[in-house]
Amino acid sequence: MAEEIDYEALPANAGFAVNMLAGALAGISEHAVMYPVDSIKTRMQVFATSPVAVYSSVGNAFSRISSTEGLRALWRGVSSVVLGAGPAHAVHFGTLEAVKELAGGNEAGNQWVATSLAGASATIASDALMNPFDVVKQRMQLHKSEFRSVFTCARTVFRNEGLTAFYVSYPTTLAISIPFNAIQFTVYEQLKRFMNPSHQYSPTTHIVSGAVAGAVAAAVTTPLDVAKTILQTRGTSADSDIRNCRGMTDAFRVIWRRDGVKGFGRGLTPRVLSIMPSTALCWLSYEFFKAVIRTD
Repeated sequence: MAEEIDYEALPANAGFAVNMLAGALAGISEHAVMYPVDSIKTRMQVFATSPVAVYSSVGNAFSRISSTEGLRALWRGVSSVVLGAGPAHAVHFGTLEAVKELAGGNEAGNQWVATSLAGASATIASDALMNPFDVVKQRMQLHKSEFRSVFTCARTVFRNEGLTAFYVSYPTTLAISIPFNAIQFTVYEQLKRFMNPSHQYSPTTHIVSGAVAGAVAAAVTTPLDVAKTILQTRGTSADSDIRNCRGMTDAFRVIWRRDGVKGFGRGLTPRVLSIMPSTALCWLSYEFFKAVIRTD
């Protein structure tokens, strides 16, 4: 009988390249599928001056946007995600596996410190690459956005606001992403080991573990995500307080003054709704592409 293949294992000489390619393909799949819900989240998080752009729920937002602007409006800016997500996720997963291996995360037993460190390290590297693409994406997602091209948007933002506009939210992004990915990766690894201790091919394990891990991480980091959205869209606001936000502390101050405690939960539902299937698909795709690339 042929030797049974350990689905989770990768040959040592192919690990980094395989994980980068698998991560790139997974990242594009993840973001493209859930993009309309992400668009709704962005609109619910900003402090809109027009009553037309104020939404009471995900369903209300979807209905009003599709009826007044057309369904295509929900996909506006998706090309920025496609352009950035592939390289960013390649860096993310490549770093993830490299640090995990160096820190002993692949050894037997509960290696939660190593897996958390790997998740945090991967985030620092990938977010530095993805942040400008995320700024462009959110500028294009806004109600009555003037931009229809990623490159036009990027040029306009750079010309009017300078390079800092693309990175003013980077510290906040890290403040979100490091705990988000550390939580997500740790929960994912623990659930995966619990549900699939034999490391056999199990799509159900990756879907369930990825969804639960994403939901927990998304809920915990929503207040920071609201602050990030304010910083990334500040250049489009007519409100001087928002336009003058220089960092996370300023954004928190604006949220508190405008909406109190509930303001920190703006967009919680679409954030969790988009991230749960998104992370489930991401991990499923990642594990699938690892297997396919390894066997080719």
